[in-house]
Formats: sequence, structure tokens, C-alpha cells
Amino acid sequence: MKLHSKVLASAVSVVLLASACNSTPDANSFTVSGEINVESGTIYLQGFRNKMFFVTDSAVIENGKFSFTGSLERPDLFGLTLDREETFSPYYIFLENSAITVRIDTESKRRRAEITGSATNDLFTAYQRADHRTFRIDSFIAANPASPVSAYILYRDYSYQLTREEIDHYVQLLDPSLQDLEYVQTLKELSVTLEKVAISQPAPDFSSFTPEGEEITLSSRLGNGYVLIDFWASWCGPCRRDNPNIVRVYNGYHAKGFDVFSVSLDEKRDAWLKGIEDDHLTWTHVSDVLFWDSAPAKLYGVRGIPANFLVDKDGVIVAKNLHGEGLEKAIAELLK
Repeated sequence: MKLHSKVLASAVSVVLLASACNSTPDANSFTVSGEINVESGTIYLQGFRNKMFFVTDSAVIENGKFSFTGSLERPDLFGLTLDREETFSPYYIFLENSAITVRIDTESKRRRAEITGSATNDLFTAYQRADHRTFRIDSFIAANPASPVSAYILYRDYSYQLTREEIDHYVQLLDPSLQDLEYVQTLKELSVTLEKVAISQPAPDFSSFTPEGEEITLSSRLGNGYVLIDFWASWCGPCRRDNPNIVRVYNGYHAKGFDVFSVSLDEKRDAWLKGIEDDHLTWTHVSDVLFWDSAPAKLYGVRGIPANFLVDKDGVIVAKNLHGEGLEKAIAELLK
């Protein structure tokens, strides 16, 4: 069996080699020997970019076994999935140039594969099993400054809750060899963006499309009071739980000068529209339906949702991330 050699260059720095399945890796290549409780079918190897996974290769499952062979410039995160359309939650695996074994139990609710042979993945597994009530990202980076796992964790699990100063500090703790890694480049860009969308700064204008296909700008909705720029998605549980609160505040204060401008990070238009209808969201909605590639989300440095920015009639950001009672309290005070 030969493996496909097409790779999304923007997603991964991997060169997949067309070679026999039983080839032995040298110091510059890897093999993945897998077992799965599925007799036959196709399993997909995915690269990772911007919190999303993309298919880079596939292998046939024969008698519950599969394999991949390739070469990496450095260890990096990949995904394994039976669903070609899966973009968010595959079986995670950090690959490196070594002989790696994978065992997948599709009936397990843990959604974790058993992986041996990758020291990088061992480190990631240790992080997953750590007590996150006491976990310190600075200590982890200090102990593993040259590991892509450190950069990934900082980027994926912490960037959405850090200030610009904290991001800059943690990035400086990473080894110079990681500074060109895409995770780190994204963090550096995020640091600059967070300064531009800080409280007291003018809200960056943008345009996007309504459910009816009309392109509208944020600025067209400003000037008559306070507007909450709300980033959400139908697939986001915390967003859906917060929506009734936003509806209540909107209904109570819309006539007094409060409006909402919702930006969805959905990847499926039908799911977006159903979420609007099911949650009774009667204000303005826009989306480019590009998931985490959402242009407005990037413009505002949104790395986790729900997220929001409260803007006054002059287009100035006056508050950020108002949820629950905090949103109603802020609006009541501003419009009293």
C-alpha cells in the first residue's frame, strides 16, 4: 500500500513519503503502526492549524490495522479520525521522527488514543493528566522550553485568557528554536491585536454577511447607543447557555439604547440559522461561516467564545467579556 503525498502546506510542515507499510523509520522519518477496533474502512491523518484539523493523508484499515509513514521537520500535533469531515475533535497525536504505535478504542468515551514511541506525545499526555487546578503554564514552559508541546498548550489552552503582557512574557520563555513555529507566530500577532482592541480603543470596523446574504458593516450599526459585539457559535455550549441572558438584557434595554451585533464562528450555515431561531436571537447577525478562520474573530483577537466587546455610540470599546449578571449590571449603569 502506498500513501498519498498531498499535504496542506499552510497546515503542517510534513512531507509524506510513498513507501511500503513495513518500512523502518530512520532518524529523519516516522512510522505509525495502528490498531483500531474497526475491521475495515479508511482512517485519516490530519494536520492542525488555527484550532482546526485538515486531512493530509489517509490509510486503509485492514483487519483492524493501519499505518502511516512520513517525515517531519520537527514534532507537531496531528489528528486521527474515521470521519473525513471532522475538523475539531479527532484523536490527538504528537508525531515525531520515530517508530510510533497507536491503539484506538472507538467505544471509549475518553476520546484518547493509546500512543507509544513518541516522547513528545508522552509530554502532552502528562499535561492532559496533570491536576489543572494547580497547573502553572510558566512552570511547564520553564521545564520544557524547546518542546512544541509548550508552545501548543500556551497557544491553544491559555491564549484566550491572557493579557498582552502575559502573552509576551510567556513567549519569551520559549526556546529560540520555536520562535518561527506557527503557534508562536500567532501568539505574537495576537499580542499586537489585543492592544488594538483594548478598552478605550476605537472598535475596528469590518463587514460580513447576514443570513439573507446582505453584506453589512459594524459601523452601520453604531451611533445610537451601546452595541454589544457578540462572538458565538451554535456548536459552543457556553455561548448557548449565555444566550438567554443576552436575550433578557436586549429585551429589557433595547428601547433605551442597547443593541447586539452577533458574529458567528459557525462552519455550517444551517446550524448557524437554527441556533438563531432556537435561541430567539432577534438582533443583527453576521458570519463568513469560516469557523476559526472567521475574519472578524481574527480582527478582534478572539481565541475563545463566548467573547464580546461593548462599544459606545462613538465606536469606542468601553467593556469586554460581559456575561451573566455582569452584562445587565453594566448596561443598567450606562443607560440609567
